[in-house]
Amino acid sequence: MLSGKTVWMLAGAGLAAAIIVGAGFAFTAANTVPGSKGGEGAGTITGFSVASVHYVLNATDPTKVDSATFNLDTAPASGSTIKIRLDSTGSTWYTCTNVVLAVTCNTTSPAATATAANQLQVVVAQ
Repeated sequence: MLSGKTVWMLAGAGLAAAIIVGAGFAFTAANTVPGSKGGEGAGTITGFSVASVHYVLNATDPTKVDSATFNLDTAPASGSTIKIRLDSTGSTWYTCTNVVLAVTCNTTSPAATATAANQLQVVVAQ
């Protein structure tokens, strides 16, 4: 048989344990963590084929190129960036716009010249 003192000690220890466990639940019950996603994947990068290239010369000064137009084989995704460069050693990239497959690039700022134009480099980033 247990003495009265031992019973009180066991009861006190049990009460203390219950208070600690209850406090732990009180603190963790207030936390909310939203769901999240994670993962890894891979996709193929393919290029575009360019066709029907046309250069529009300036009507007043035909040594200047006002624009370049061409068609892509597939339509880029909406919001894609399309740029061209006409001089392989230059640093000027011209911004282009497209309507489905048809691309138009204004080359007037700075003015592209027929003399410096030695290649058509096209970059499309989706």
